[in-house]
Amino acid sequence: MRGTSDWHNWGRVPVSDVNILIIDDDSATQHALQHVFDTEGWRVSVVPIPSEAMRELARGRWTLVVVNVALTDLTGPLFTTLKTLAQTEADPEGSQRLLRVLFLVPALAARWALPVLERESLPFVSKPLHLHDFLEKISDLLIEANAISRPIQDVHLPTIKERRHRDRRFGADRSYGQMFASREDYMMTEEEIAEFEKQEEEECRKREEEGKKHEVL
Repeated sequence: MRGTSDWHNWGRVPVSDVNILIIDDDSATQHALQHVFDTEGWRVSVVPIPSEAMRELARGRWTLVVVNVALTDLTGPLFTTLKTLAQTEADPEGSQRLLRVLFLVPALAARWALPVLERESLPFVSKPLHLHDFLEKISDLLIEANAISRPIQDVHLPTIKERRHRDRRFGADRSYGQMFASREDYMMTEEEIAEFEKQEEEECRKREEEGKKHEVL
């Protein structure tokens, strides 16, 4: 197994060749992140077990690791390896690609994880994520890694109106919404609100009429 100082020593590789390793055992997180990264055409692998993650780090040429900090022991080998990778400085000549790391911090882990991450100046985002902030953080890390030359494009998340309409038609699949708290969720125009309320009143009226019909029968 290689030493931690050798993980980033990969030489020149195409800047469009982005490989992302997700270390998380939460299926909602896995699906949401895969959706975002697939939109960019990047290759994604998911591992839910820390020991398996160590094997993947040892054999793969990753561009970015997104890891749930709750799966890492802050004194264990996985966290130590990822911390070393995250703190590795860029080559002044820009000829080497770095592996960058982003720690995801669930609310239940914040109390014990945030002081360590802040003290070590490690990149992190708290869950649930704001999509735009998350994309900005990912862009910064990939540009720093010399993997992309410009920020990634925005990814559309459904508004409240779109999500409720979809849920009524196809049933609720909330795994995506549980991961990302998009700013658009809280930004409906007056026209959208009026239209949404009109639709809700119309559906309520239809349900009442259906109920009266059944009472007559």
